[in-house]
Amino acid sequence: MAGTGNGWDGRGPGDSGAGRARPAAAPPDPIPQGRERAVRHQGAVPGRRERAVRPPGRRVAAVSLVALAALTTGCEPGTATGARNVQPAAPSPARTAPATEAATPSTAPPPSPSASTATPAPAPTTARPAPEPSTAPPPRVLMRTGAESDRVRELQARLRQIGHFGRNPTGYYGSVTADAVRSFQAARSLAATGSTDEVTWKRLLAMTRTPTAAELRPPTERPVAAPDKRCLTGRVLCISKKSRTLAWMIDGRVVSAMDVRFGSEYTPTREGVFEVFWKSRNHVSTLYDTPMPYALFFSGGQAVHYSADFAANGYGGASHGCVNVRDKEKVAALFDQVKNGDKVVVSW
Repeated sequence: MAGTGNGWDGRGPGDSGAGRARPAAAPPDPIPQGRERAVRHQGAVPGRRERAVRPPGRRVAAVSLVALAALTTGCEPGTATGARNVQPAAPSPARTAPATEAATPSTAPPPSPSASTATPAPAPTTARPAPEPSTAPPPRVLMRTGAESDRVRELQARLRQIGHFGRNPTGYYGSVTADAVRSFQAARSLAATGSTDEVTWKRLLAMTRTPTAAELRPPTERPVAAPDKRCLTGRVLCISKKSRTLAWMIDGRVVSAMDVRFGSEYTPTREGVFEVFWKSRNHVSTLYDTPMPYALFFSGGQAVHYSADFAANGYGGASHGCVNVRDKEKVAALFDQVKNGDKVVVSW
């Protein structure tokens, strides 16, 4: 770039630019007289004479505008140049930090407990008086385990009518009969004792009819098997292990029939053709010390006789080889009719 004619560039010796010639600037915006006076007052220092010198240039005008804005908008102290002695204005509510819970106690009502954590107050309870013990005597027992009578037979027949006794009546009150009575009592909300008291008996009578002769004394629980051909002639005790029945036959005709059971696999009842050789009405086994009423011996120590255990427990048990009869009346009648020498046929 070409220099000036005299070689002076506008700067004096040692001048860093403070005296540089500046282009003519536009005059600053006029400041209203009142605000100018306020600006000058803000820059005043106590104890000194106020100088009403207007800062030249745009920078001074900008500083004045910032100071004026600080005064009119409530800015925080120190944001405007020369505003050292101005007390800070009250903070605006919009810019005030929220008070903490510790500083300002809440005046709102406490929240109500939620449904999941609230514990309802217990309902008031009133003590119930203890029931007084009953002074009424228990009902009189009419039949219990060990009894044997026509009344027990009727009890069994009536229980069978309504499905609580699944066997033919025997007239003996054993564990099977006690279980049947207990089942009947429990089904009707009676005291399930297994013994037949007056209340149980009356309830049973009201629910059943008078048993017929066939219901009281059915021939057998299971159908009588077709007789073995060896049973078709003469006087024969025809015993079938298959049908578990005994048929007293004369010349091929069945006179009476009854349920029987036999010995276990360890003491089996012998099969074959035998004859009665000894009758003992009130016999007691010397080997097992067991009563054997109305015994008709046909093979060594094996005999046809009444069994109270068979009457009580049915086919759940077994004999020691004898032919057990559970109907005492039937075997008693048989005992009176059979003679020594009559044939006995035991078959499968």
